[in-house]
Amino acid sequence: MEKQEELKLILLNVGFAEHHADWNWEKISSPFFRIYLIAKGQATVILNNIEYLLLPGKLYLIPPYTTHTDRNDCYFSIFYIHIFEDLRNNISMFDQMLFPVQINASYLDELLIKRLHEINPLSNLKKYDPSSYDNPINLMQSIVENTHVPISTQIETNGILFQLFSKFLLLAQQRDINKDTRILKVLHYIYKNIDSKISIKELSALCYMSDDHFIRLFKKELKTTPINYINKKKIEKAQLMLLIKNIAIKDIAYSLSFENVSYFNRIFKLTIGKTPKEYKSEYK
Repeated sequence: MEKQEELKLILLNVGFAEHHADWNWEKISSPFFRIYLIAKGQATVILNNIEYLLLPGKLYLIPPYTTHTDRNDCYFSIFYIHIFEDLRNNISMFDQMLFPVQINASYLDELLIKRLHEINPLSNLKKYDPSSYDNPINLMQSIVENTHVPISTQIETNGILFQLFSKFLLLAQQRDINKDTRILKVLHYIYKNIDSKISIKELSALCYMSDDHFIRLFKKELKTTPINYINKKKIEKAQLMLLIKNIAIKDIAYSLSFENVSYFNRIFKLTIGKTPKEYKSEYK
C-alpha cells in the first residue's frame, strides 16, 4: 500500500438513522466509500452478487465505485459514514488491497462514530435516498466544507477516520499486483496519465516486455485486460466529473482523451449500466 501520508480521507457525511422497511435502493454506485455500524435490527446489502446480512456488533465497508443494492423489510437503525478518498493521481487503496466487507465492531467503535458526529454536527444526511446526497451540489459542498472547519476538528476527524479504517486495513489482503513491481509501476503511470490517451505500446515499454507478454502478465495479475482497466478508471473519473463539475458530456469525453463521444457513451454504459446523460439526470 502507499505511504500513510499519501492516504487522504475527506469526511462527507456521518450520522445515525432509523429505518422502518424504507431502506431499499437499487444499484447504487458512488465515488466515495461507506462505513456502517448497525445498532439494532438488520438489513441486507447485495455487493458483487453476494448478499451480506447487516447485523449489530459488526462494521461494514462498501468500496467506492462499487454497484450495490440495499434491502430492508423491518426496523433497523444504523450509524453511517461516507468518506471520499482524495487520490491526487495516486493509486487508490482499493486498487491495492482487498478489503473485508464485514468485521467485528467494539464498543469503542460506536463511541468514535458518535464523537465523529458530535464534532461534525452538520454532516448528517437530511434525506436517505442516495440521489438526494450523491449528487453534484452536495458532494462538492461536502468536500469544500471540509476545508473550512477548524484545524482542531480536522485533525480529530482525520484521527477517527484513520482509526476506523485501520480496522479494515488490518484484515485486508494485498492484491496480487504487489507481487510484480512492473505492474505496480504501470498502475502508477495509468493514474498519473489518466487524462491522456494511453497505448499498450507505452505500457509494455515501461516493463521492457513485448506487447503480447505484457498483456498476458497484466491480465494474470488484475484479471482484466489493460484497455478494460484503463477505460474503467477513465469512467470512474468521468463519474466524479459529472457529479461535481458543470461541464458538457462531450467535453468530459475529450478531456479524458476518448476518440469520440459515441465511444465514450458506449464504454460508460457498459461500465455503469446507464449512459452519461442518464447518470447525470438522476442527480439533477
